[in-house]
Amino acid sequence: MSRKTLLAVLLVAVFATSAAPAAAEAPAMTVAEVRGAPATSLEAPAAQAPAAPPPVVLVSSWDAQRVDAWARGDLAALAALYTAPSVAGRRDRAMLRSWLDRGLRVRGLRTQLLAVRELSRTRSTWRLLVTDRLVGGVATGPGVRRSLPGDEPTTRVVRFRVVAGAWRVAAVRATAG
Repeated sequence: MSRKTLLAVLLVAVFATSAAPAAAEAPAMTVAEVRGAPATSLEAPAAQAPAAPPPVVLVSSWDAQRVDAWARGDLAALAALYTAPSVAGRRDRAMLRSWLDRGLRVRGLRTQLLAVRELSRTRSTWRLLVTDRLVGGVATGPGVRRSLPGDEPTTRVVRFRVVAGAWRVAAVRATAG
């Protein structure tokens, strides 16, 4: 399997659901605008909805936890980032499982967050328009060390939902274009 195919399969498995355009009302906020913001935990007591961190902090923290689960090959930690019925979550776990079944881990993967825009929000759900790309990443295993190819920026609508006091990804939808 080629490097580009490996990355493409990884990306499609995680984020591809259905393509639909997204309406946008709030201005986009870049990572540079929140540079220096303290790390915010996504955990909160189950009896209350968590105080919402700024959207960039939420997405960055979630991405860091996902990358860590992939690097450790931890299916349970990966599952905990998604709601139970999340199609994106099932696809992400299936992809990680296929890498693990081949004796491979994906390390050094980073998500470069380019823009985040809030589309809608309630106490328990948050829809964000997210533009990002994957950078770095090395597939490692017995006798294998292969750098993964770079990724082009992709924009998706990501819906977070509060479950057990934490923001989890409920759905991911590619945008048209």
